[in-house]
Amino acid sequence: MFEGFQLERVALSEATLRVRYGGSGPPILLLHGHPRTHTTWHRVAPLLTAHHTVVCPDLRGFGESSKPADTPDHSGSSKRAKAQDCIELMRHLGFDRFSIVGHDRGSYTAFRTAMDHPEAIEKAVILDGVPILEALERCDARFATEWWHWFFFAQFEKPERAVLADPDAWYGGDPEAMGKASFADFHRAIHDPATVHGMIEDYRAGLSVDHLHDREDREQGRRIQCPAMVLWSLRDDLERLYGDVLEVWRPWTTSLVGHGLDCGHHMAEEAPEALASALLDFFRGNADSASLTT
Repeated sequence: MFEGFQLERVALSEATLRVRYGGSGPPILLLHGHPRTHTTWHRVAPLLTAHHTVVCPDLRGFGESSKPADTPDHSGSSKRAKAQDCIELMRHLGFDRFSIVGHDRGSYTAFRTAMDHPEAIEKAVILDGVPILEALERCDARFATEWWHWFFFAQFEKPERAVLADPDAWYGGDPEAMGKASFADFHRAIHDPATVHGMIEDYRAGLSVDHLHDREDREQGRRIQCPAMVLWSLRDDLERLYGDVLEVWRPWTTSLVGHGLDCGHHMAEEAPEALASALLDFFRGNADSASLTT
């Protein structure tokens, strides 16, 4: 995996992140989702390195990155805290301005980074996500049935006990689909009690502080200031839950393009070429402008 990339552990002000980076050119930060680690990008990242420096960290709480201390409001696992990690990591690598891509739970950190640090973000890409506040405000019986884990993971101790009783049954995973080395990294993560707790804390933060940060932004009229692209999996449930996904994002952005990809949820593993092509087109300024908002 990641031929030609460097692997390091980078100490930041509040976290130590395991990070892999390589390539040259304008920098891109790739953020994974739950329950993956940075290795989920192993098929996409090499396709970008001819034109970009590509940085792939484990988010704090995930993989082999450090785990934040528990607090009553779960702020150590907030997307605001993780956004600060992103800024510090990229500055450590010599980049004051960069583009950011986030998938699943990583999409919330990408969104928060663009909102909190507009001076640092060149372009932002959201993969398979809507703002946490939008998800909660649009919650109905269908959402609660299909996304029940959001509310289960908010409970004290019980989620960790359930997951760690049989992590393989809970999370699944396929070495052939994921790639054997990436699966091995994922497998280690889901069997580590500290990592399982860190991943679940990400959800607890979502239902405690993250949606409040979203609400404050909306009340203050703040939007993502840089060009944004939203991509979603046509074989997953975002369209079924929200209909026009771009309509959900328009109030949060100043310029927006996006479309669905013919794959399941883990698009970096299932459709790496299509995803890489969409990213490169967007970063080159060649994305379809039909969905542009002003």
